[in-house]
Amino acid sequence: MSAPAHAVPGRTGGGAALRHVLGHLLTPLLMCVGMGIAYLGAFHAPAPHDLRVDVVGSGPSAQVLAQTLQDKGAGALNVRTVPDREAAVGRLTDQAVYGAYVPGKGKETPELLVATASSETSATAVQKVFTEVAAKRGEPLKVTDVTPAASGDPTGQGLFFLLVALSIGSYASVAVIGGAGGVLPLQIRALLAAGTSLAVSGIGAVFAGPMFHLVDRGLGGLWAMSWVYSAGVLLIGVGLHTFLKRWTTLGVMVLFVMLNFTSSGGIFRPELQSGFFGALHAFWNGAGFIEGARSHVYFDGNGLGRHVLVLVLWLVAGLAVMGAAGLAEARRRRAAVAGAPEVTAGAAAGAASESGSAAVEEEMEEAVGV
Repeated sequence: MSAPAHAVPGRTGGGAALRHVLGHLLTPLLMCVGMGIAYLGAFHAPAPHDLRVDVVGSGPSAQVLAQTLQDKGAGALNVRTVPDREAAVGRLTDQAVYGAYVPGKGKETPELLVATASSETSATAVQKVFTEVAAKRGEPLKVTDVTPAASGDPTGQGLFFLLVALSIGSYASVAVIGGAGGVLPLQIRALLAAGTSLAVSGIGAVFAGPMFHLVDRGLGGLWAMSWVYSAGVLLIGVGLHTFLKRWTTLGVMVLFVMLNFTSSGGIFRPELQSGFFGALHAFWNGAGFIEGARSHVYFDGNGLGRHVLVLVLWLVAGLAVMGAAGLAEARRRRAAVAGAPEVTAGAAAGAASESGSAAVEEEMEEAVGV
């Protein structure tokens, strides 16, 4: 006697498996949309706005040149005059401006002062503007870099790629600690997060120092900022796992990739981006790391305290999220005990098996995002 068509083994299970796969494809598709919007929105058409530059000189000609550039820029430039070259160098090393033009006198060649360690792309944008100014006057332009990046970082973007490595090591570990380690007490997960952040920051220090020579000095301070940054990412991610479960990877990617890398200033500073990413730059943790590292390594700690404060506040936020997760998990345990006062040994074993399977499944789901 043959079985009816609707009872063919595996057909119903196959449909459920297909729906299961299609449901989980939503996560990578959302990642695709989010990454496209974030990266293309931040990087596809950089253009200067309110880019701060100086013209050196106090006479009428310097004032006229500054005003002409300001007017022709139509909001692209923020031009001021300074009395002499020394003042211009001081403003560059204080990161108050991104270029200073010294007009030629007599047979002297005009000079453009830049600080590529502050932002190579901003320096390039300034150089383009003043090359045109010099060309209209029939003069060659001498470019002087008063604060170049380290010898191992000729593009000035090595710190950004270090940020990428630190971020991936941190948020990828969230999936492991939250998924595979989900059965562990929250205190143990917090210790794992702290230990992982030490490992990630140590790897970053090796990259920045002896391996790729991204910095010539200040490696200890760079490691400390790396640790605070990584610890903040891990604690926030592990804490969010209690609430978001399989959506945790997408959540941390939004926070620490899509919005983080694009607003960090590692490729384009806010003066070359839209107002949205420029606003995030003021308080996002990736920007705190990039600008803090630049300040510490190249600019004698100018503004370092503010950038470190940003990193510390994100670490505090991580501790707060972990605290909220602890309260939520304790409340769930009390509710489970109150709802099932008598559990047989067989039922307990079955529940444990089901919980373990769910944890493994959840871990696999989150690994997609890694």
